Amino acid sequence: MDERQRLLEILKGRSYEEREVVLSSGRRSNFYIDGKQTTLDPEGAYLVGKLLWRRIDEGQKGVEAVGGPTLGADPMVTAVAVVSFLEGKPLPAFIIRKEPKGHGKGLWIEGDKALRPGMKVALVEDVVTTGASLLKAIRVAEEHGLQVVQVLALVDREEGGRENLKAAGYDLEALFTRRELTGG
Repeated sequence: MDERQRLLEILKGRSYEEREVVLSSGRRSNFYIDGKQTTLDPEGAYLVGKLLWRRIDEGQKGVEAVGGPTLGADPMVTAVAVVSFLEGKPLPAFIIRKEPKGHGKGLWIEGDKALRPGMKVALVEDVVTTGASLLKAIRVAEEHGLQVVQVLALVDREEGGRENLKAAGYDLEALFTRRELTGG
């Protein structure tokens, strides 16, 4: 079994549930994808890191760091950073807060010491519904002088996020779509 197929198995087993939920977008859904159940699993984290790293490396966009919005991206950016180090092309990781830290330096971005203005970055997210959290993360990254050149997700719920990101000038690259998880 290849790595992508194995990751899909883990996603289906750990992250996908058929039940009524209210999503962060406020929408109601009859299924839920909890990406963190996969990205916090040892094998899942490794496979997410490896497959995202491969997309970043093969994308040849000159990515110099990887980040994303907390909390969904936290384990993902760490996994990509670790895999990139093992591959001999280390990428620093950073995390974008939902709001600036209320004490200390009042940071929006954790891991900022590894970043510099003009740096080309990839942003990742676990599950994309409308794309709102990624769009906010993109805005924060760009306001801090970073150049967002690649946007990736573990799962695209196929509920407008790809289109919203495209309208803002970004192409979403998802490892999986809702249809691949649900089979329909």
